[in-house]
Amino acid sequence: MESENRPLDALNRARGHRVMVELKNGKQFMGVLKAFDIHINTVLENAEERVEGEMTRKLGTVFLRGDTIILISPE
Repeated sequence: MESENRPLDALNRARGHRVMVELKNGKQFMGVLKAFDIHINTVLENAEERVEGEMTRKLGTVFLRGDTIILISPE
């Protein structure tokens, strides 16, 4: 049971669902979590960029570099 409480397990449960990713520069991306690796490099599909909560553009599939991510939250 303890092995299911690791941080990457939470991301695995979110795979295939919409998430919000916030970056160090203040931008946010909403999209479906498709993939990630141990560095938290992340791929989102149907992604939208948001600045201060306002959608600024639709991007489709995006790759977000893990060292720029502050948080990932299920929608």
